[in-house]
Amino acid sequence: MPHFILDCSENILKLQEPRKVLEAVFETAFSTGLFDRDDIKVRLNPFKHSLVQSAEADFIHVFGNIMEGRTEEQKSDLSYAIVATLTTLFPKVPIISMNIRNFEQATYCNKSMI
Repeated sequence: MPHFILDCSENILKLQEPRKVLEAVFETAFSTGLFDRDDIKVRLNPFKHSLVQSAEADFIHVFGNIMEGRTEEQKSDLSYAIVATLTTLFPKVPIISMNIRNFEQATYCNKSMI
């Protein structure tokens, strides 16, 4: 925890190396001080087909899934930092966005808890 899942147009993979994008999001998330390095997970899902701005425009959307307990300001700062990082990597991509969802402590389970 946390999980950062990037949905993007397939063309994004031609604009930057996927590993560079994953590492940029990872390092940005770590730099906020909200998460331990070993807890951060980042994945990228390229889409061959999409409809963005009534066309096949490039896009990146990050779904941030984090454990509840962070303030609205912390979550806002996290979103801003990751979108700013991606905007630097992809200045010509018209849509770069992010949202954050909370995991509930009461219903969360992982392998180490079994």
